[in-house]
Amino acid sequence: MSLKIGVIGAGSTYTPELIEGILTRLDQIPVSELVLMDIDEEKLAIVGGLAQRMVARAGSPLAVRLTTDRLEAIRGAAYVLTQIRVGRLAARRLDELIPRGLGYVGQETTGAGGFFKALRTIPVILDIAREMREHAPDAVLVNFTNPAGIITEAVLTHGKVRVVGLCNGPIGTIKAMARALDSQGQDLAMRYFGLNHLSFAADISRRGRDVSAEVVEALAAEAGNGDSPILRGLNMVPSSYLQYFYRRPDLVAQQQAESKSRAERVMEIEEELLRLYQDPNLNEKPKILEQRGGAWYSTVATMVIAAMVGNTGEVHIVNTRNNGAIPDLPADCAVEVQATIDARGATAVTQGPLPLRVRGLVQQVKAYEQLTVEAAVTGDRETAIWALINNPLVGSYAAAAELFDRLHEAHREYLPAFS
Repeated sequence: MSLKIGVIGAGSTYTPELIEGILTRLDQIPVSELVLMDIDEEKLAIVGGLAQRMVARAGSPLAVRLTTDRLEAIRGAAYVLTQIRVGRLAARRLDELIPRGLGYVGQETTGAGGFFKALRTIPVILDIAREMREHAPDAVLVNFTNPAGIITEAVLTHGKVRVVGLCNGPIGTIKAMARALDSQGQDLAMRYFGLNHLSFAADISRRGRDVSAEVVEALAAEAGNGDSPILRGLNMVPSSYLQYFYRRPDLVAQQQAESKSRAERVMEIEEELLRLYQDPNLNEKPKILEQRGGAWYSTVATMVIAAMVGNTGEVHIVNTRNNGAIPDLPADCAVEVQATIDARGATAVTQGPLPLRVRGLVQQVKAYEQLTVEAAVTGDRETAIWALINNPLVGSYAAAAELFDRLHEAHREYLPAFS
């Protein structure tokens, strides 16, 4: 058996991370052809060149082809990986700066900034899904594009292809818990439930012994004064993105005091990475890539693909259809939970009801996500405003309308449905 994998958005500086992961799992993922696609020909040549040198250094017969033609990457693929950024980092910068200038959280995956990233991205992802239906009908869409939960929601609702949404957040959470217990993590069991960037680990056990309180106390002790009472009050380990909801005023003030936004810092790192990638003697992932974010991306992506290829039934934390795993949320919506991974894709494992302390927040954010998908597909301003009203980081009609109009004006060229 040999497989073709297409990567959409392969000009991303994350791509060497993915290449490294694939090379380490060639015995489990028999890839014969890897097609790297991006609309930015210059970045693709730089990043793709490094990818080809990495494969050559490994002595692998894997064929790595570069293209700006999306259909060339999709046609006949067994897996299509998406890691796109519509509007690039310049759009991310606006997603961060415009909300914070109005007194709101400015972040690329949550709040008003994450909402507009979703509006720009969903139509493109659904176009990719349409092309998959026509040219790779048996392929699985493996999405790493943020906001991953909303993108998965859109594909489940409108894409009509198999999809698995990935995020490196859960593996980061598990590694933090393992560190707190001086463990490698393989001996931990837990319930893991919620939405992407709004998820929780609870009922944590190690070799059959409940260690929830031990883990929470260890993480609370090393956390700052703002986070430790939240951890102890939840008695669970939340995604780090919960800080935007539980400490909103602090985070807004912190962002407004920053001399550079995260997007501006990432732009500098990207520039340095691309400079390094152009070195013809570089044939491995550079250390500075760790500063870019996305740690363990290749680990997550290749473990999940290997489990699908091998039909192993392994359990991984992914974004997939709820199907009753969390009974407090719609059965057909996207959730971030433990799931069985096999040749069919991902099947959510039952996690039980949401704890009362987080139930309302998770349900409200899910309503926001579903309205966001509806707004992106219909191009309806009023639906978009009501999506933002349902986002706890916005909340009021006046705020939602102002944020929508300001960000719509900034991103108009990437939002044709709203014109």
